[in-house]
Amino acid sequence: MHKIILVSALALTAGSAMAQTPDPTAASGVLTPERVFSSPSLNGPVAQGVSLSPDGELVAFLRARQDDVSVLDLWAAPTGEGEAFKLIDARALVPDAGELSEAEKARRERMRISQRGVVEYSWDEQGRYILAPLEGDIFLASREGGDIRRLTETEADEIDAKVSPEGNYVSFVRDQDLFVLNLATGDETEITNEGEGLITWATAEFIAQEEMDRDTGYWWSPNEKYIALQRTDESTVDIVPRLDISGGGASVVEQRYPRAGRPNAVVELYVQDVAAGRRVKVDLGDNTDIYLARVNWSTDGSTLYVQRQSRDQQTLDLMAVDPATGASRVIVTQRSDAWVPLSNDFRALADGTFIWSSEESGWKHLYLYGADGRRIRAITEGDYAVQNLNGVNAETGEVFFSATMRDGEEYPTEQQLFRASLNDTVEPVAITPRGGWWSASMNRTGTAYVGNYTDVRTPPQSGLYRADGTFVRWIEENALDADHPYSPYVARRQLPTFGTLESHGESLVWMMTTPPGFDPSKTYPVIMQVYGGPSGGGVKNAWQPATSQLLTEAGYIVFRLDNRGEGYRSAAFKQALYLKMGQPEIEDQVLAANYLRSLPYVDDARIAMMGWSYGGFMSLMALTEPDMGLAAAAVGAPPTEWSLYDTHYTERFMSTPQNNVEGYAASDAIPRLDDLTGRLLLMHGMADDNVILENSTRVIDALQAKSIPFELMLYPGQRHGVRGNDRQLQQWRMYLDFFDRTIGSRAPS
Repeated sequence: MHKIILVSALALTAGSAMAQTPDPTAASGVLTPERVFSSPSLNGPVAQGVSLSPDGELVAFLRARQDDVSVLDLWAAPTGEGEAFKLIDARALVPDAGELSEAEKARRERMRISQRGVVEYSWDEQGRYILAPLEGDIFLASREGGDIRRLTETEADEIDAKVSPEGNYVSFVRDQDLFVLNLATGDETEITNEGEGLITWATAEFIAQEEMDRDTGYWWSPNEKYIALQRTDESTVDIVPRLDISGGGASVVEQRYPRAGRPNAVVELYVQDVAAGRRVKVDLGDNTDIYLARVNWSTDGSTLYVQRQSRDQQTLDLMAVDPATGASRVIVTQRSDAWVPLSNDFRALADGTFIWSSEESGWKHLYLYGADGRRIRAITEGDYAVQNLNGVNAETGEVFFSATMRDGEEYPTEQQLFRASLNDTVEPVAITPRGGWWSASMNRTGTAYVGNYTDVRTPPQSGLYRADGTFVRWIEENALDADHPYSPYVARRQLPTFGTLESHGESLVWMMTTPPGFDPSKTYPVIMQVYGGPSGGGVKNAWQPATSQLLTEAGYIVFRLDNRGEGYRSAAFKQALYLKMGQPEIEDQVLAANYLRSLPYVDDARIAMMGWSYGGFMSLMALTEPDMGLAAAAVGAPPTEWSLYDTHYTERFMSTPQNNVEGYAASDAIPRLDDLTGRLLLMHGMADDNVILENSTRVIDALQAKSIPFELMLYPGQRHGVRGNDRQLQQWRMYLDFFDRTIGSRAPS
């Protein structure tokens, strides 16, 4: 067993909330739902999507408008002297945002983008331009002089726009085909012309966007000679008719949805010679039932690297491809008896070597490989998991990575940036200080980084740092001073404590926050917040959502446990749920509930749970688990039968329904409904294209057939999340009312 030592931490604060008018209760310091969901954001001025120019002299970032936090503008700041300035004013360029196309709506849903305006941007490799798609068209901002050029103005949306590496072209997808625009002449070239119906070029398929963390379907070579691009044929994918119900009516969407155990789309990869207009097909092997996981180029553009994942996800091949012919060969293979995780850690180096990560030691670590795929050495090693490869300085041989680690041992509630070496396996050196959660975005040369920091006392901050950790300047200090939007509520924020529970030789981290005026001689109801599924984990020494404070203000203790399977930890910790989702996770949550009942200030009979998506699945499973003894659960958008969910996610953890009949049956909520231990509030978006509404309607039907009372809240027009301040305010008023009636002050005694 690997031991984790955690200290009691400080302060639970507000965050992630939005809003509109001043709240008259601010003078009392009591945080209200009305204030949480209004402007300005209680997070304060948080910089989003921060990146350094390639030369490291300018920082670009997205900032929400003061008058409307749902709209983002593009800002920039010099890395030396000078103030930040607005580079693109979204409302000035496009005053009346129109309706996005269905393709762009789906793409943004997959990317979890809920705001409008400038929601993404990109630099060219020289740092001369910033490309910004805006409300379906494309704008190009010149760094020299700040001129803004509108590149497209069409009825169709241009999506996934990029500046080519040397800044000569802009590429984009329009109506399922790839186009290239020559910036010097303004001429458009249609690279493909067969995109229609079920054939799409240069766009990541549904599975890649939703489950594989791959949002693009084409890749420029560094010398602009080639474009690698995928072709997707969805004709093999089952049609799942989906009712898209809005406030104004309903329509039937013939959605191509690849459910577990059913056929995927057929994805092919090609390489286009831009100047010659010639295209070759990449040899991905004879088996078409595979996943195109990642695509990268060597630094000189002579080799295309492709990661090919098997359908069962137990094999991941790294292939070297000749872009002139499409011929390929496998140079590295990773295997697992459970699944091989995907990452964005591949990095090609100028001398032909490359860095790639692997979990074969039981922990995710970085390794250096020769051009032929021969492993040269480990860059990192030890009983901790590397989270991300952040940068490489080829001149000094420094490798920068982030990890949840202290003194060579995993420490899952905090994250730091570390330095290692290409030239030898050495003890990593921490660049950022301990005590909170750091993420970093480095420049291309590995000489500077944008550091984003937060802890339970500190709202998200962004600063510019040299590679050795020396502070250069603030990008967004976001100081929690008297002028901060959250300032009126600081005095009533409560100090969370962190701790661990032991389960099957693993240490599970938890966090607890008590209500204002907490008196340990009294007893309190508890709300267990849960996600529970494979993710980055929710127990962090980081700025907490304002909605959690709404719960403590209402008199509830708020508790969260990261069960086995949740969090970027060891392979064994994550794989505990393999083939049996909903079993070890619930066992660990039962352990947490029993721990809570052992505390003298917890009311044994008034424990509830709430969660969304996988957290909704967990909440429903917990409410039907007699050993949990929950009095109530708020269940949001739950997968209730895993054969209804998509291939890549579900089969990674559960194999197929055909090969794991017992595991799928055990995770089905319907046979468990007779064991409900308390009151149920079920919520779901009526246009959800991820966890299809059928997951909830089958529960609704079964409960009605069993004459079991429950509460239901459906959201017309909403997909896999509730968007917009007004609807989120209604949602949280509903949560608070439900808990008040079931475990709170109005609950039957």
